Amino acid sequence: MTDTKVEETKKEIPDLRAGQTVRVHQKIKELVGEEGKEKERIQIFEGVIIAKSGGDRGINATITVRKISNDIGVEKIFPIHAPAITKIEVVKEAKVRRAKLFFLRDSKKKLKEMSA
Repeated sequence: MTDTKVEETKKEIPDLRAGQTVRVHQKIKELVGEEGKEKERIQIFEGVIIAKSGGDRGINATITVRKISNDIGVEKIFPIHAPAITKIEVVKEAKVRRAKLFFLRDSKKKLKEMSA
């Protein structure tokens, strides 16, 4: 029995942890014009990682990223090894004592940056 899933994993993933602010570059396909031509573009979603699941580098690994857009909280769950995800880059890091930062959902608390 051969394992074909190993070929689909990405190698260039940074060490992702809760509390990091990341930029996730995602390919979006959209229909343009009356003919319905498919156009591909890259959309960047920047926010704080509030949860990570599925192991460290497993094929099912996901991250939950939260941002505030127009005073509304927006969360997206990204499979790390999905072909639509082109790049994940770490912008900032914050020192946290929890693995899941769900308390950021309902309070006005902010994370403090780590001193570099």
